[in-house]
Parts: sequence; structure tokens; C-alpha cells
Amino acid sequence: MKDTQLPEDSTSWSQDMVRSTLPERTQDGHKGTFGTALLVAGGPDMPGAALISGLGALTSGVGKLEIGTYRETIQSIAHAVPEATYVPDALVQIANGSHSLTSYKAIACGPGTAPDALTEAAIDKLLKAPHPLILDAGALSARSYAKRSAPLILTPHAGEFSRISGYSIEQITESPGACASAFAEKHDLTIVLKGPRTTIAFPDGERFQNPTGNAALAKGGTGDMLTGMMLGMLCCHDNWRHAVLNAVHLHGACADEFIKTRSPHTMLAHDIAGLLPEVWKHYE
Repeated sequence: MKDTQLPEDSTSWSQDMVRSTLPERTQDGHKGTFGTALLVAGGPDMPGAALISGLGALTSGVGKLEIGTYRETIQSIAHAVPEATYVPDALVQIANGSHSLTSYKAIACGPGTAPDALTEAAIDKLLKAPHPLILDAGALSARSYAKRSAPLILTPHAGEFSRISGYSIEQITESPGACASAFAEKHDLTIVLKGPRTTIAFPDGERFQNPTGNAALAKGGTGDMLTGMMLGMLCCHDNWRHAVLNAVHLHGACADEFIKTRSPHTMLAHDIAGLLPEVWKHYE
């Protein structure tokens, strides 16, 4: 693609902004108040992606989580995520229309899923659902997007973004904000372009840069955790943009907390779920 002419500047989504936009947990609420989320994730050879993203969602405000995955994956992770319920063979059920999508507050698809024809058929159905939808990892491909009433959020790293956008890695490295904004506005969606300073570009041109995070996040599974956290926060925030921005910020803040006492070489993706309760409390 040609270089975009958009200016390379972004507002930082600061600690004060997070503090002013985090939702309160109403005392008279119940699990229905905070919504049911659907996470389509994991596969026979990547069950950990469903586990990690599931932990991210469950620690991020969701009322109830359904994990849609393969039967083999359910058997391998259910003991570690007992708070979730499960939809066996979800990709098949969604693709053939036998699983209703009407009851969810938000949906995420992609961590640990294969980028194949079955995933694409399921995504075609998910895109028609009237709920906020996050597409990550195996759900990211070069496709056209029809205008939808609910937010659509894509969470690529630079390599994935190059593949789906046509921008070169060099263009994305030099002008991540401009490239993300141009793509977001063209396709009427939100781009969370993951990197050393993650860029969040909304479809109306509004753009933010995340100030938190460090090299401890440069490890497999941390993107799955972010997808789960974003899904959970979409269910407890009234403003979906705040949910996206706060998820990215707190995800990085957990990594910053980790390296205060430990080496960045040693953090595992699921460590973030263990750190999040204290980090979130610090912002309240």
C-alpha cells in the first residue's frame, strides 16, 4: 500500500484516564447484570490459548463466560477454568447456525484457532451477530467487512497487520498509528495494533497510544490474555471504547508490576491473571 498521509501522533491513554473510566461493581448486581461472553478459542494442538484467554476474561469483570472449543480441549482445560461453561465443537455449531448467538453481551474469536475454512465460515456468522466482536490470531485474515451496528475490534501484532492490511512491516514500524488509523477508518472497525507502545485506532479517527508494558510481554500467550481481558471488560463497561483502552492499559500495567521484583525473562502469560486483581484495585 502507499504511505498514508495521516500525522503520526496519538494521545496517551493515561493512568488518570483509566481511573476515571473504570466501572463500579454495583452492590445489587448479579451475574446477569454483567453479561455472558462467548470466547471461541483453542484447538486440539493449542488448548492453552483457550485456558489463558479464558482466565483473562474471568478476571476482567464478565458475569458468565462460555468457552467454545473442541471436545479434546475441554477435557484438558476444564479443571483449570472451572468457572466457565463450555460449548463443544463451537466452530462447527456456529458455522452451521445451530448455536444461537443472541444471548451474549460480547464475543471473541481466534486465540488458538486455525486460520482455515471452518474458522472463516464461523466468522461469517459472528460478523452478523449484534454484539461487540473481537477477532484475534487465527481469526485475522484479509477480508472485506460489511458495516455492522456493533463494534468490531481486531487485535493484530505487526506481522498479522501487514498480512491483513497490505502495509509492509517497514511502513507499520515507521508509522504504526497512521497505518492503524487509515485501516480502521477505511473498514469502519477498531484496530488494537500490539507492540512496544500498542496503538488503539477507532473508526472515527480517534487514536490512543498505550503507555504501559515492557519486554516481559514478548512471549507467547500474552496476546491471548489481552483478548480475554478485553472480552471481560466489554461486559462490565458501559462504554465499549473505555473497555478496549482499559484492557490494554491494565494488561501492560500487570507486566510493569511483574518486573518490579522479577526478571522480564521469566513472566508467563497466565501470570498476568494473577497480578490483575491487585493492579486493578490500585487504579480504583
